Amino acid sequence: MPLGEDGNGWKKKTSDIKEHYDFKEVLGTGAFSEVVLAEEKRTQRLVAIKCIPKKALEGKENNIENEIAVLHRIQHPNIVSLEDIFESTSHLYLVMQLVSGGELFDRIVEKGFYTERDASQLIHQILDAVKYLHDMGIVHRDLKPENLLYYSMDEDSKIMISDFGLSKIEGAGSVMSTACGTPGYVAPEVLAQKPYSKAVDCWSIGVISYILLCGYPPFYDENDAKLFEQILKAEYEFDSPYWDDISDSAKDFICHLMEKDSLKRYTCELALQHPWICGDTALDKNIHESVSAQMKKNFAKSKWKQAFNATAVVRHMRKLQLGTSLEGPSQITPTSPCHGHLLPEEEEEEEDDDLGNGEEESCKLALYREDMSNASPFTAPV
Repeated sequence: MPLGEDGNGWKKKTSDIKEHYDFKEVLGTGAFSEVVLAEEKRTQRLVAIKCIPKKALEGKENNIENEIAVLHRIQHPNIVSLEDIFESTSHLYLVMQLVSGGELFDRIVEKGFYTERDASQLIHQILDAVKYLHDMGIVHRDLKPENLLYYSMDEDSKIMISDFGLSKIEGAGSVMSTACGTPGYVAPEVLAQKPYSKAVDCWSIGVISYILLCGYPPFYDENDAKLFEQILKAEYEFDSPYWDDISDSAKDFICHLMEKDSLKRYTCELALQHPWICGDTALDKNIHESVSAQMKKNFAKSKWKQAFNATAVVRHMRKLQLGTSLEGPSQITPTSPCHGHLLPEEEEEEEDDDLGNGEEESCKLALYREDMSNASPFTAPV
């Protein structure tokens, strides 16, 4: 069904989105959209607007309608919300809650102190949010660290789940079988091209939990075929010395989520009842040095080519709030309501950067981030 002809009341017609919002800067670019930092004129509230040209959606209308249908139903403190939808003759605009605290791994690396208990509290929030989705019949299908962002730069900021582009609303008697997700986080049954359920999200949470406690992924190989073979067999280990100081309770929790048999795998509800989550078995020992070193090695921005720069975004937002602006203001043209210059990327301190010096990187925020690589080779811990 063509956009604008569905008869629902989700979309507000507008001849010019700038009647409602002042566009500030382009925060990110994706395959067929741009995300703009904007200020609502009526409330002076900052939001992020995902601008999607209708021409780019030709043949993909069902995908965006699915994303909107999913987001329109969601109201949870740990899930990025869709606040409004506008439609013009040329564009679709998704007005999203602005999430400015940065990516999960970036924040952990920046910490000086990090424990099992910190990881447990993070996973507790994720489980609570995903249980909410599952109770509503929604399967995320692409849970991964890049889709977990902090709400703000506050030390005690909550974590937020984003990116519902691959989400699916379960229908009565419906069966999901489409192979989708991100290599390294996808459940065995998906790779096996078998019918699957919301249990795929629980597997992904297990993978994320594993990484949060050691800094490297449970499955890694330079060869995708071998990587998939490991996942299909659910072959993973708690390697020494990286897991020597991690509690048996944490390992037990992960094993119940990264269970090959989806019928035996923990649901979110069961996982929330595990003592590592709801009890006091998560240790308070500082594991930051080991975990952060492995995270920097295995999840370097240059490897993933994602180039999310939380610092640049936060710095820019602070300047906006102070009524100042960065040098080189956005150039927004009437023909492309979302066009503008990207924020400058600060130089990486890593010596090994496989991005070309002339490549320009774009900032990614919240739900509006889109993968820029199909697969990511991991290196084994050394």
